[in-house]
Amino acid sequence: MRGMSASTLVAAWTKARRAFESAGLDTPIADARLLLQAAAGVDRIDIVTDPHRPLPEGAAARLDAMIARRLAREPVAYITGRQGFWTLDLDVTPAVLIPRPDTEAVVHVALALAKDQPSPRVLDLGVGSGAILLAILAERPDATGLGVDLSPAALEVAAANAARHGLGGRVTFREGHWGEGIEGTFDLIVSNPPYIEAEAIAGLQPEVATHEPRGALDGGPDGLDAYRALAPHVARLLAPGGGFALEFGLGQGPAVADVLAAHGLPVEAFKVDLTGRDRVAFGRKAHAA
Repeated sequence: MRGMSASTLVAAWTKARRAFESAGLDTPIADARLLLQAAAGVDRIDIVTDPHRPLPEGAAARLDAMIARRLAREPVAYITGRQGFWTLDLDVTPAVLIPRPDTEAVVHVALALAKDQPSPRVLDLGVGSGAILLAILAERPDATGLGVDLSPAALEVAAANAARHGLGGRVTFREGHWGEGIEGTFDLIVSNPPYIEAEAIAGLQPEVATHEPRGALDGGPDGLDAYRALAPHVARLLAPGGGFALEFGLGQGPAVADVLAAHGLPVEAFKVDLTGRDRVAFGRKAHAA
């Protein structure tokens, strides 16, 4: 990295890209662009249309520090403090799981389930950064929400994201373990709980295994602990006719459906993610006879 001057946008981007390519990172081009944007305070269009623009003062040093962090396999989102999800630009910190595009499948399902529900009340169990809940509220101006998380630091991130997007007046955040202590009913319950088998976490990419919060990843010995804990709360808190949408991991759909069915929550179908894999279990709570 030291052998190349990075006095312009294109030179800085090239320097970062080459460093990431040499290290064998999966997405060197995108990583270099995102870090340059953050370090230099520019947009993607600036890099494309004005590549020879001189770097602002201090940008080269900021970029070098970011490159070093990325080479240590820290995720780009934690370095920049931002991650796009749905139509939102979210703040993220190491206290929260980085929102993934595949999780947008939960939002798609949730919006469909609540399509004919006036002023739906939404509960997000394990709210993290607020990604799922805030995306739903952004699409449904008549909706209100409650986000629950065991981590106070995660709740701070979620509250900041709600405020950034003007949603703070329609959402409440609460520290707690799943649905414990919550009263009343909700028209829609969503969750992206931890579902990775505990022994498998060490074998994940360093970006995940080393940097993302283990509590948001560890689903216990078989990856299903969170669903066993969630199911009775979903059954109790979901209004008759209300919908649920829960994300799950590769191949877990049938087992998750069995857990939910044991609590009177039949899964209607699975929603696939961007790779075509089953990703979300969804259904409705039956109306009382």
